[in-house]
Parts: sequence; structure tokens; C-alpha cells
Amino acid sequence: MTKGTHHVSLTINDLAAAREFYGGLIGLPEIERPEMGIQGTWYQAGSVQLHLIELPAGMQGDESGGKGSPIANHIAFEIEDYAAVKESLEKAGLEVKAFGVRSGQMFVEDPHGNTVEFIQPGGQVGTFDRDA
Repeated sequence: MTKGTHHVSLTINDLAAAREFYGGLIGLPEIERPEMGIQGTWYQAGSVQLHLIELPAGMQGDESGGKGSPIANHIAFEIEDYAAVKESLEKAGLEVKAFGVRSGQMFVEDPHGNTVEFIQPGGQVGTFDRDA
């Protein structure tokens, strides 16, 4: 079903401090990030991306958009066939929060309540198809 890990996403409370740590201290190269209406930064860590998302002021990590939310801490697996993966997840009885083929993103919860994303790279990340 997957080709490998695409990215890991973590919520942060201080974008400047995160940049200093991940970019400055660790030396990860910052990569382009589309405008998504929320603050954050992305890094390349070998073949895997690290997505850091700054929570809105006053929000705590456990309030990061709820289960299955794109701003919750999550791991993302790269996929090739959006429709086939979505169908497989739904047949398994999972509730799929699908953003649609245009974005290439969908989210589910694992049996422990962790958010898992499946992403088909090349889409318009952060967009939403009404017919998802």
C-alpha cells in the first residue's frame, strides 16, 4: 500500500526556537512549504521530510485539531494510487478524512488513536476537494 515514509509532522509552540534547533543546531536544510494558513516550516532529513506546525496562540499540543487532523502530530506514508488506498482503508472500517485527489492527502487513526496520513506527492497540499 505504501512506498515509504514521506514525512513526520510535529506541532511546536515557538517557530523561531524550532528553526534555531532543527536548522541551526542539527543542520537540517529548510525546504519550500506551501501557504496553508498556519505557521510552520519544513525540513529535509535524508529521504524523509520533517514538517513543523506552529499551534495557534494559546492552543496546547493535545488540542491540535483533534484526531485525524492534519495539524495533529502524525506520520505520513507515500502512496501511488489515492483512490485504491482510500478504498482499502474504508473497507477496513476506518473513518477516512480525505482531502481528495487534488491535494493527495487523507488521514486516519490507528488502533491507538495516532494520526496517520497517506499522501500522493505532487498534489496541492492543504487544498480540499468537495467531492473527497
